[in-house]
Amino acid sequence: MTEECAICNGTGWKIVEKDGISGAERCQCAIDSRTTHVLEAARIPPLYEKASLENFLLPRDNQAAHDALSSVLSVVKRYVRGYPHADRPGLLLIGNPGTGKTHLAVAALRGLIQRGYEGIFYDYQNLLDNIRSSYDPSSGNTDKEAYRTVLDTDILLLDDLGAHRVTDWVEDTVTAILTYRCNNRKPLIATTNLVDPEAGANVSERSGTGVQVRTTLAERIGMRARSRLFEMCRVVRMPSVDDYRIKRSRAS
Repeated sequence: MTEECAICNGTGWKIVEKDGISGAERCQCAIDSRTTHVLEAARIPPLYEKASLENFLLPRDNQAAHDALSSVLSVVKRYVRGYPHADRPGLLLIGNPGTGKTHLAVAALRGLIQRGYEGIFYDYQNLLDNIRSSYDPSSGNTDKEAYRTVLDTDILLLDDLGAHRVTDWVEDTVTAILTYRCNNRKPLIATTNLVDPEAGANVSERSGTGVQVRTTLAERIGMRARSRLFEMCRVVRMPSVDDYRIKRSRAS
């Protein structure tokens, strides 16, 4: 049996007085209950369900990396604190694997949910697989829920954007999603391991075997989708640091 709130007696509202006038406002128990429900519906993976801006680990043995990641963390905190944003309502985190992008993206989403907004997490490749299966007659699946959800949800978090082989169908689907959300001012929080020259990344890099040309974001999602993405998101380039996942596992 759930214990009844002693403040509102289970009504979800409490009586307050201001300047001699009595009124009602939402009780904290109702706010906490709603937040819990929205977080459970957000599809955040168990690995990141506790991710927050407060428990994001900063390097202790590399001052340059510490300062660079501290700067990124401050940008994400300002994004959450100042939300909603009229100009570029979304957030795009670009960087190498293991730099903490997903932790920060989920932390931002959780922070916004705790402020009263709603949102949902989708792994990019799984999302495309879900959408494709819903249009495949042989699968017997006629449910378009995944596609409608990413269009209509208040805040969409797309993790590992571009992590899928490029096809005309992929390009058209991603462009349609980003265009709809951009035109309707619906924020997108996204992460990607792909490089983009406009974000300050080098398309080519030297390795032991010579110069290696890296796949760009535009090559994976198409120029139209890439243009929409940069139009709707403030872009944050992650610094090159030791693998964040290894660092986090050592700290736990």
